Amino acid sequence: MKSVYDYIIVGGGIVGVSTAWQLQQRHPDKSILLVEKESGLAKHQTGHNSGVIHAGVYYAPGSLKADFCKRGVERTISFCAEHDIPVENCGKLLVATNEQEVERMNALYERCHVNGIDVKLLDEVQLKLAEPNITGLGAIYVKTTSIVDYRLVTEQMAEEFKKLGGQISLRTKVVAAEEKDEEVQLTCISDGQTMQLNAKFLVTCSGLMADRMTKMMGIPTDFQIIPYRGEYYRLDSKHDQVVNHLIYPIPDPDLPFLGVHLTRMIDGSVTVGPNAVQGWKREGYDKVNFSLQDTMQMLSFSGFWKVTQKHLKTGLDEFKNSWWKPGYLKLVNKYCPSIKVEDLKPYPAGIRAQAVLSDGTLVHDFLFAESARSLHVCNAPSPAATSAMPIGEYICDKVNEKIEAKTETV
Repeated sequence: MKSVYDYIIVGGGIVGVSTAWQLQQRHPDKSILLVEKESGLAKHQTGHNSGVIHAGVYYAPGSLKADFCKRGVERTISFCAEHDIPVENCGKLLVATNEQEVERMNALYERCHVNGIDVKLLDEVQLKLAEPNITGLGAIYVKTTSIVDYRLVTEQMAEEFKKLGGQISLRTKVVAAEEKDEEVQLTCISDGQTMQLNAKFLVTCSGLMADRMTKMMGIPTDFQIIPYRGEYYRLDSKHDQVVNHLIYPIPDPDLPFLGVHLTRMIDGSVTVGPNAVQGWKREGYDKVNFSLQDTMQMLSFSGFWKVTQKHLKTGLDEFKNSWWKPGYLKLVNKYCPSIKVEDLKPYPAGIRAQAVLSDGTLVHDFLFAESARSLHVCNAPSPAATSAMPIGEYICDKVNEKIEAKTETV
């Protein structure tokens, strides 16, 4: 491994790998290195999610989320087809179970049309015909929703990146970063050895560690990453045919979480989840997790207290249901009454990296920070996996703009 690169990308999740690959496509003559602290790619948010290729139902018209998602669906599906990665177009139903949800459903239906998404409104009878085991007053049918294993997508992108001459260094953790006039100097620990890597330009896609990377670089920002655990269960295999589509509740528009849903997985199983429980460790996937550093950093951040206070009732309900299975089950029984407590089998949890501003605002859209020689993805919310290719393209465009601006001023 050499010590000076044209570009270094930090983060081996799907957004980092997509960015590295597309940057190498645009600049075949440039040296590009992707560094990842884990022993493999897609070990965090990319490898701990529902595996859904989202159609783009929920996102505010004109937002980056809406644009990235719509373009991301097509590109993800065509990439998977090109590389024989299994995809199942099972479609999704967003089910309303009370009058308030019917109102929200109708508003969401209008938003779908504004976003140019092909959807159909089902009444109670049509819903029962489509899903005999699901109970509701009506539903939005989204036929363009599919499922995939994003780990396979990430690994294939990494292979394409390497074929073009890109390099990947696993088990390489960035511990310090300093920007000079001509380069960014990274101090890394790799297999117990300290080494220095230099980049003419740095891109960070570091998910749960996004705020720490900007802090290392001394870039002033107004956010912190607050971890929310998303806990799943797998249904007993006798329920593998319980639904024909993905089943989602109608979400609360004030929260960035989509609610506990029934998800058919690409391996044929069905999962239930995720909830959104306050996490006390950024990479804590076990039931009981605690990191003193993560917790102290969170407790000393004013935004944490403000967002917790604002959503206190929801937060306490989520905490209770995390520890009390019947409470969790109730969220599912609202639309699928046949599931029993004993049907909920263990399944790995995920952690959502949620950017929160110091005034307590949850950041719903993508958030970036930059310096003269670096660009940082600070918030890459769902549907970031679906949108990974357009996000990578957007990052490449921004990097090019910065490099060109720098060249013009020289």
